[in-house]
Amino acid sequence: MLVVLAALRVIVAGSAAGAIPNHYPAASGDWSALERATISPGPKRGQLVLELPPVDLPAGTVVDEPASVGEFPVTGSIYALHAELVDADGHQLPASLLHHMNVMDPNERELFLPIARRILASGMETGEIRFPWLLFGARVHAGQRILANAMVHNPTNVGHRGVRVRLVLSYIPDRRPWPFFSVLPWQLDVAFPVGDKSFDLPPGRSERSYEGSPAVEGKLIVIGGHMHAYGRTIEFWDVTTGRLLWHGEPGPARPGEPSAVPVGKLYSLKGLGMPITPSHRYRVRVIYENPTGHAIRDGGMGVVGGLFMPDRNATWPATDPSTSWGRWASRWSGCRWRCPTCIWGTRRCCLAPPRSWRPPGAQARSPPLSA
Repeated sequence: MLVVLAALRVIVAGSAAGAIPNHYPAASGDWSALERATISPGPKRGQLVLELPPVDLPAGTVVDEPASVGEFPVTGSIYALHAELVDADGHQLPASLLHHMNVMDPNERELFLPIARRILASGMETGEIRFPWLLFGARVHAGQRILANAMVHNPTNVGHRGVRVRLVLSYIPDRRPWPFFSVLPWQLDVAFPVGDKSFDLPPGRSERSYEGSPAVEGKLIVIGGHMHAYGRTIEFWDVTTGRLLWHGEPGPARPGEPSAVPVGKLYSLKGLGMPITPSHRYRVRVIYENPTGHAIRDGGMGVVGGLFMPDRNATWPATDPSTSWGRWASRWSGCRWRCPTCIWGTRRCCLAPPRSWRPPGAQARSPPLSA
């Protein structure tokens, strides 16, 4: 389900100075019920390896691993990552067996939603992701608690035992003068706030949108988008001013296949980033043209995202279990499947809020702005 924009997939925790909590309070939920993910020094200097508990992957199956909990052992700025899979004997497995992996900070909220913040992700199309390490890094902190899970799939006729999903993270230790800017990932999806992010695509022209306000002031450093086949354009609007801030159109592709949307780098020698503010509302809007004459099940998706740099004076808000969303989110630990769906808000679940529920102030499927 994960987006294909690199800056969205690489989601590693980070905040600008002054926008990071000085401590990480215990989140609600019974952590002792979860398996442990390990985060340990890697084979090379300046590396960490985040490894999930092993699972068996029989031939022709899909395994959605339950959530596991871990803690970062160091403070630093992550600037690169790649995924690896190994079997019980330590043999390297094809990276294509990884459908996706998500890592969440249950104590901090997303930029546009009061749900736990995704800090790191990788998928089958991701490959290695690398920031310009001198400029940008994503901050992590010693003792920072994370939740992680992965989905692995095996389309072959050969099974594998004891499969472990790993993320190899390259980082700059704390107290170095670089990277110069600390960033964190952000996203705004037309299918926010909860539930499956894919939607059925009707024949002909259709569009979807969602709008909200950021939790803190700051600047967008990178922006990009993801659509499925037959997507025509994806847009990011300042609804308060009626201004189109960014739009992306897919490049050439074979009929019926998705194509990449160019990523916008909003930094140069002349300036750094596009300012956004909590006093404004912002909208993601996606437009499709389905020429097949019939609906395509789960054929649509629309998300913008990238990298965000909070204002130095901003205080990044924590998740609040006392709110209506927080009460829903805190129930995930009681699910017999022990999945983090209720915190992530990414897939349907018996404990997840109904799709009709929205956080206060949020609005979905808004009337389109005139382009």
